[in-house]
Amino acid sequence: MSFRLCALNELEENRGRGFRSPVGEVIVVLRDGQVYAWQNACPHLGINLEFNPDEFMDCENHYLLCSNHGALFQVEDGRCVVGPCQGESLLPVAIRVESGEILLIES
Repeated sequence: MSFRLCALNELEENRGRGFRSPVGEVIVVLRDGQVYAWQNACPHLGINLEFNPDEFMDCENHYLLCSNHGALFQVEDGRCVVGPCQGESLLPVAIRVESGEILLIES
């Protein structure tokens, strides 16, 4: 089973976007033509990364940013490289791109 998150052309390169889904809140990022998806929960306290809707990236749009702690996460693997949860990772969400649609794969 799958759940539609959005159309691929609705994403901006290197900008995070949040979605509510059957598996909870999800962050989706398009980088270099590849789509990445993570649970919207900081490993440090389990709270959402953003204060404002769809504001997930640092000021250079390079890392996902936890607005609460300043932790920085690599988009490609979700690994925290700066902050109180350094070395931990965001939890990945299984997705696929099909006919220009980004679909969450429900297990």
